[in-house]
Amino acid sequence: MDEPIQGALYKSAQVTKQALDAGELALINQWSLRPLTEEEVFVFRVAACDNQIDRDYERFTETALAKMAQLYPGHPILLDHHWSASKQTARVYAASVEDAGNGVQRLVLRAYMLRTEDTKAMIDAIEGGILREVSVGIQVTVYRCSICGRDYFDVGCAHRRGKDYDGKTCSVELDGVADVYELSFVAVPAQPGAGVIKRYERKETQEPEHMGAEGPTQEELDRAKARMELENKRYGGNLT
Repeated sequence: MDEPIQGALYKSAQVTKQALDAGELALINQWSLRPLTEEEVFVFRVAACDNQIDRDYERFTETALAKMAQLYPGHPILLDHHWSASKQTARVYAASVEDAGNGVQRLVLRAYMLRTEDTKAMIDAIEGGILREVSVGIQVTVYRCSICGRDYFDVGCAHRRGKDYDGKTCSVELDGVADVYELSFVAVPAQPGAGVIKRYERKETQEPEHMGAEGPTQEELDRAKARMELENKRYGGNLT
């Protein structure tokens, strides 16, 4: 499967400038098979995600961000989520969690690509602000209700994200980062501001049964299908 996943859940991540100095070059050369020079590489950074509640009423915990920063270095950057070696354009060489102020913690990924004739057009597009949207794909296993602290998919949790309970809005805390997949340059994100593909480690493919009797929406069904497609792609189509 080499087609981009349809119906996956995305969040915002954008490319910005990154200065290149001797320290950054040393980090890059940890991943290269020969020493690269400053003239050979183009570097950029991605403000991937943070610990704030997003439009899906979900947020990454500080622990999750730290785990992603640990796992992401060395992973490739692709085009349009095509999981093919021919679509590799760059590589993450470093990652960190930065304090953005006002309690905001942000995962920042730093990446490099080689300056060649083949990459010149892409580098020009990045520097010119044309190519700037990036999607990051990860796997999380913990979905914690912000109201009661229970597993959001446990029948003991009677809350629904986005709803108010005694003046507090319910959200889902994402934790337990098990794996990271890749970053991809994308032309048009699935939603305004695209980013994180989230995979539910559950048999449930919709909100818990106590959330309502109307059944899963088409969007929820599409997301469930997308998660299976992602795992099929990851494991070579061997899942049943």
